[in-house]
Amino acid sequence: MKHLIVVVEDNPLNRELLCDWLETEGYEVWSVDTLNSAIASIERRPPDAVLLDVQLGDEDGLSLAAWMRKQPKLCHIPVIAVTAHALVTEQRSFLQAGCNACVSKPINFKILREELERWLRDVNALKVNS
Repeated sequence: MKHLIVVVEDNPLNRELLCDWLETEGYEVWSVDTLNSAIASIERRPPDAVLLDVQLGDEDGLSLAAWMRKQPKLCHIPVIAVTAHALVTEQRSFLQAGCNACVSKPINFKILREELERWLRDVNALKVNS
């Protein structure tokens, strides 16, 4: 069974690029462009991981990570921030807000692949042990 990845990205070109790459990598992909649609999608079917743009227009993408960490059925799902805000101090704040990792834009797909493999391996271990 394919891993389901939810891409939360408001920029159509970035969203399409991420989705195309993920599908090529063999993932099932759902994409959304707002916080409300992200919450609805995640509640409908919890994904195996979330790729999250931290700046969604006027919305703070990090509030999605914070919300997920408060949900017992969702708190274990890896959230990887995908952002143009690449300063070390900013990345630290993303991790404190509930993200598991941070990948800078423009995206280095080798790094993104490594992060997804790392966090999905941990999710698989949780599923086996529960």
